Amino acid sequence: MANPGSERDNPAAERRGGEGRRVRVLIVDDSALMRRLLSDLLSSAAEIEVVGFARDGREAIAEAARLKPDVVTLDVEMPEVSGLEALPTLLAVHEVPVVMVSSLTQEGAEVTLQALELGAVDYLPKPQKNPLGEMRAARDVLVAKVLAAAQSRVRRPRRAARPRPVDAGAPAAPAAGAPSASVSPDRPRRGPAAPASEIAPIGGGGGVVVIGISTGGPQALSQVLPMLAAPIPPVLIVQHMLAEFTGVFAQRLDRYTDSSIRVKQAEEGDAIIADRILIAPGGRHLAISAKAPRARVTISDEPEVSGHRPSIDVLFRSAAAAFGPGVTAILMTGMGRDGVDGCKAVRQAGGLTLGQDEATSVVYGMNKAALIEGALAGQFPLDELPAILQDLAGYRARLGG
Repeated sequence: MANPGSERDNPAAERRGGEGRRVRVLIVDDSALMRRLLSDLLSSAAEIEVVGFARDGREAIAEAARLKPDVVTLDVEMPEVSGLEALPTLLAVHEVPVVMVSSLTQEGAEVTLQALELGAVDYLPKPQKNPLGEMRAARDVLVAKVLAAAQSRVRRPRRAARPRPVDAGAPAAPAAGAPSASVSPDRPRRGPAAPASEIAPIGGGGGVVVIGISTGGPQALSQVLPMLAAPIPPVLIVQHMLAEFTGVFAQRLDRYTDSSIRVKQAEEGDAIIADRILIAPGGRHLAISAKAPRARVTISDEPEVSGHRPSIDVLFRSAAAAFGPGVTAILMTGMGRDGVDGCKAVRQAGGLTLGQDEATSVVYGMNKAALIEGALAGQFPLDELPAILQDLAGYRARLGG
């Protein structure tokens, strides 16, 4: 069977692999001013060549098919055919890494997360005030995102469908590719979370699962979390994401998952309890204070660690200190090495460390670094994660630990 993440099965990745070859970018935006600004900023980098422009989603599809760019920057809000509407067809005609350019509004966050679930690899916030000045200030971030996108894999959802608009008065429809068996448009809203004293205590023999993930995370998590069913141990996740997006992200995941499992953005003092998944708030560190069974969540504004806040290393180290051998640390798709030192701390405490494999990662970066540095006990393909979480004892036994 062909490896789904190999260069052979990803022609776009193969074309982007030439050493010394500039990254060819197609810019899609309905604003002539924004097209010019993005072009100037990207063209200022010696590694990037802007090869074309499009004014809406329909033109984007045609130009992507004609020019075969290495990366597309895609505006979300455009007349006629929006970026979200165009994305599935664009990826079908030319499997190319797409960086979404979106606003930092609630609606912008929802649409951007839908795009990431549909196969976009990253996003760039579009400033609401002084867009020219702020975009120029973000030049290095823009260039870094485009260069990183050029090295990433495109992973389209297995069951593509036309995204449905979000009704402000009802739960959002699942993004295309989210497992439909766990999501129903008729599913009732959940009430507020019960007090900690009324919920099941820490499960899985007193253990906890901590997950670190970055680029490619929204798509990966929206694919696998709906496959879970209770009982599962407590799960804490650091997803590298802006503060304006993480609350919306947690809400979307909560709508996807089985009603026996809750997903929420972590808050100070949250209990570490079974059948609940906590997402780190953007821009703040998530950690575990005290030892089990009195463990609680701590949220802080301490300086960045490993270049990030929230940092995977912070969460993993705190979990090792609180739960010792009861920790399972999982490092998934993403660039850099955040989480590598945290995995080492978990292994030293006797816990289990796992990494998502190369074939199913959008960016094989953090998990690759952890493997090279001997911080992982094993690797797994993305589809196996639900089974691992629901049978940690069995998985440990199969690994010989």
